Amino acid sequence: MGVTILRNASVLDPGRGELAEGQSVVVDGGRVADVGPGLAGPADAVVLDVAGRTVMPGLIDAHTHPAIVDHDLSGMAEWPPSYVAARASRVLAGMLARGFTSIRDVGAGEAGLARAVEEGYFTGPRMFYGGKQLSQTGGAGDWRAPSRRVYDDNYYSPAIGVICDGVPEVRRAVREEVRRGAHHIKVYLSGAVDSPSDRVDSTQFSIEELNAIVEEATAANIYVTGHAYTSRAINRGLECGVRCIEHGNLMDASSIPLFQACGAFYVPTIVTYHALASRARQGLLPADIDAKLTKVIDGAMGALEMAHAAGIPVVYGTDLFADMHDQQLQEFVIRSEVQPPADLIRSATTVAARLLRREGDLGCVAPGALADLLVIDGNPLDDIRVLTTPERTLKLIMKEGTVYKNEL
Repeated sequence: MGVTILRNASVLDPGRGELAEGQSVVVDGGRVADVGPGLAGPADAVVLDVAGRTVMPGLIDAHTHPAIVDHDLSGMAEWPPSYVAARASRVLAGMLARGFTSIRDVGAGEAGLARAVEEGYFTGPRMFYGGKQLSQTGGAGDWRAPSRRVYDDNYYSPAIGVICDGVPEVRRAVREEVRRGAHHIKVYLSGAVDSPSDRVDSTQFSIEELNAIVEEATAANIYVTGHAYTSRAINRGLECGVRCIEHGNLMDASSIPLFQACGAFYVPTIVTYHALASRARQGLLPADIDAKLTKVIDGAMGALEMAHAAGIPVVYGTDLFADMHDQQLQEFVIRSEVQPPADLIRSATTVAARLLRREGDLGCVAPGALADLLVIDGNPLDDIRVLTTPERTLKLIMKEGTVYKNEL
C-alpha cells in the first residue's frame, strides 16, 4: 500500500469541535502519517485535491445488528447461517457506503462475519462483536413461542441470543463468547419492545448472575454492555459493574449519579423506535409490541436530554435491523433537537472510540490513527444534515488506507 496525500483539506477535529483549513493529510500503510499545512510525500504518492472540503474521521455506530436481516427473528433462527451471512453482507456494504467505517455489533454478529470483512470477502465496516446476547429463560432474548419447550442451542443457529440461568450457566456463556473472540458481552437487564414474553419494565438476571457475568468479562479484559429501559434495571446493572447502557428510554434522574460515578457510557438508539413506529402505523406490528413501543418512544428524548445535560458520555447507536438499515444516519437528525453538531459528531467518533477502547486509534484524524477518513462536501459543524445525504455530499470513503469511494 503506497502513500496517499489529501491536500487542500479542512480537517475536522472532533475533540475540539473545530475545522483547520489548508491542511494536508498523509496516509501511509493504512494509518495517518502526518497532518499539517504543505506536507509532501514520495514522488509516487497518490495526491488527491480535496478542494477545501471537510476531512473527518470515519463514523462509528455503536449499536448495530447487521446479521438480523428479517423482522421475524424466530423464523430467521431456522435459516441456514450461510444465507443469513449473504444477506448480512449487503447490510454491511450499505453501512460503509454511509460513512461508517467501524461498528459495534451487540447481537447476532460473530467471528465469521467480522473475519469476512477483515479479510476482504465482504465489503463493510470494521466489526467489534459480542456474539450471542445473554438472556434468562423468558427474558428478552428468549424468542420461543409460549407453547415451545425446546431451545436449539446450536451456536451456529442464527438465533440472536443464548439462554442461561444461574451463576454456573452465565459464567459458561461468557466464557464461550470470550473463547470465540468477543470484544464485549451484551446482557439483557430488562425486557424488550419486540420480544414475545417479557415486560419492558421487568428486571432480568439476579444480582448474583450479573456480578458473575461482569466478573468473567473483566477477567478476560473485556466489558459488559446492558440492554435496559427503566432506571430500576439500569441502576442494578451499573451497580454490578456494567460499563455501558443501551436504550434507557424510561430512565429517571436516579441513574445520573451512578453513570457519573462509574464513568459509564450511554447509547440511546432513538431512530429504531421511529422506524418501528412507522411499521406500526402500517399495521405491521402485533398489538402487544405496538403497546410497548408507545411506552418507550415517549420517554426517549427526555432521557437523552437528561444525559446530555449531565455530561454523560453519549455514544451514537441505531439498533436498526431487517429492512430499516437505510435510516442509519437519521439518528443524527433526531438527536439534533437536543445535541449540537459538535457533540453529535463526537458521539460517533471520539466518544465511540473511547467506548471501544480504541481512543487515538479510531475517531480522529491524527498521526498514528487508522486512516479511516471521509471527505464531506459541507461543514457538519454548521449543519449536521450534510452527513445524512451520502449519495450527494460524501465524496470519499477510506478505511484503513483503502479507498472505497472517490468522487473528488
